[in-house]
Amino acid sequence: MMVQLANPLYYPSAILIGGITLVLGVRFMNLSNKIILPTSIAATVLIATALKAKQPNEDQQAKQQLEQEINRLNIASNGVVQQANELRQEANNLLTQNSSQIDLLAAIQQVCDRVIELPNKVNKLAKNLPKNKALLSVEQLEQQLLEVQHKMRSSTGISRQHLQDLAISLKQNIKLAKQGQDTRQAKLISIEKMIQDSAGILQQLQNNLRTADLTCSEDIHKLQNLSKELEAYQENIDILT
Repeated sequence: MMVQLANPLYYPSAILIGGITLVLGVRFMNLSNKIILPTSIAATVLIATALKAKQPNEDQQAKQQLEQEINRLNIASNGVVQQANELRQEANNLLTQNSSQIDLLAAIQQVCDRVIELPNKVNKLAKNLPKNKALLSVEQLEQQLLEVQHKMRSSTGISRQHLQDLAISLKQNIKLAKQGQDTRQAKLISIEKMIQDSAGILQQLQNNLRTADLTCSEDIHKLQNLSKELEAYQENIDILT
């Protein structure tokens, strides 16, 4: 197998060592230019080639980046599951005390159940990502975009805005895929952002539930909106996974 020589300009340390070799040869070893110049150039190129060989190739780098992103997704999803479990229990406690808002409290429990499924979705996504060449199917991305656009027709308010944001992200990924670029990491980052946003909505929902007057229509409306927003995030995550 033929070794591909590296360009020393990309490896400053190789150039430095080559320069030192040249100085030592001329000043301290009294070697002629005919000997020391080719020697220092050869040393520079060989060191640059050795440094290049130690670097992971593009596929390895992409794999490492994906593993890091999936690890972050796992940490984020497990953290948000803990929040969802706490909120679900609080809603359950209120449900036993207040029968006037069964629908609202049951809806909060249901959306918490969906959040609790996140680690399984992340594991499924990690298994289904392409392992080589790092390109997601343009057809798959376009199908996801069509699904988002279909949902937008019957969505309003915050849910519609989230779907619009997801559509923009999918269009960008389609563009990258058509250019032959890796879209896997962009997809994982989009999901991570949705999980982080879900954590924020969960916190707001929990704070509001603890202080809400369940006989006050304004407080009930706030809780309903937050629950619907959290539900919208879970639906969008489902589309991508």
